[in-house]
Amino acid sequence: MSAVLRILRAGPLATVQDGGRFGLLRHGIGESGPMDRSAFAEAAQGLPLAGPAGIEFTRAGLDFEVSGEEIMAGFAGGDFRLSIDGKKQAWPGVAKLRDGARVAVTPGAAGNYGYVRFNREIGVTPVLGSRATNCMVGLGGYEGRALRAGDALALEPVTEVPQAVSRREEGDGPIRFVWGLHADLFSPKLRQRFLSESFEISSRLDRMGVRLTDPGGVFMDAHILTLVSDAVVAGDIQILGDGTPIVLMRDHQPTGGYPRIATILSADLDRFAQMRPGSTLTFQSVSPRNAYAARSR
Repeated sequence: MSAVLRILRAGPLATVQDGGRFGLLRHGIGESGPMDRSAFAEAAQGLPLAGPAGIEFTRAGLDFEVSGEEIMAGFAGGDFRLSIDGKKQAWPGVAKLRDGARVAVTPGAAGNYGYVRFNREIGVTPVLGSRATNCMVGLGGYEGRALRAGDALALEPVTEVPQAVSRREEGDGPIRFVWGLHADLFSPKLRQRFLSESFEISSRLDRMGVRLTDPGGVFMDAHILTLVSDAVVAGDIQILGDGTPIVLMRDHQPTGGYPRIATILSADLDRFAQMRPGSTLTFQSVSPRNAYAARSR
């Protein structure tokens, strides 16, 4: 007997994700994958075997029902409240889900993204080697879109080894970066202010990018409006024509024509992704050598 997961309630942008779709940016296709890769990996740690794909949900949470054979599920990411059949469970944690089990994940005090992984594979067809969903272009996952109430996902035996994901750096210090391709287009004075001033996470954020509020007016007088488009990567900090900084995230466009002053370290991008609107942050520059060392830990 197999198992089926039926979505009862899904917040905006709840999607099927796996480790990502690598090596296709030159063809105009980004990696996608989990916004918080470390939390995605943590959700599978307590499972004897985990399918490569899981469900990423946003602050509003997720409710679902499982039917069929007993399965195991692991939960992690952000700060959420978890209940199974009305009984409170630990977060993060692992739980057995029997036939008819109802799971409710509701908002907590912190974080933007949470994850549930199973000791089964989510039965969606891989596209270009991955089950990751990119809603911006309708690629992968469940019909290329976010999950919604009434969707039914088969949970099948695991046949693949999950892809490795990065490990998050702990702590709440500055967000580290390396200077970007166009940093020299900004004056030394402006770059120093970029290091000394604070920024805020705005309410305009999604899987494609996070806009920052610039209370100190660091980029108020920046006049570099557009450049010839070239390739961009997750973590790039673009300065838009009106002076708004935007951090590109997992579903970023393949190319961009705005100057990129910096690129956030992959070791810090998970932590950045979990910062809610209104959160204050500062930036710290590191050398490429130190950036590589952080990635290797």
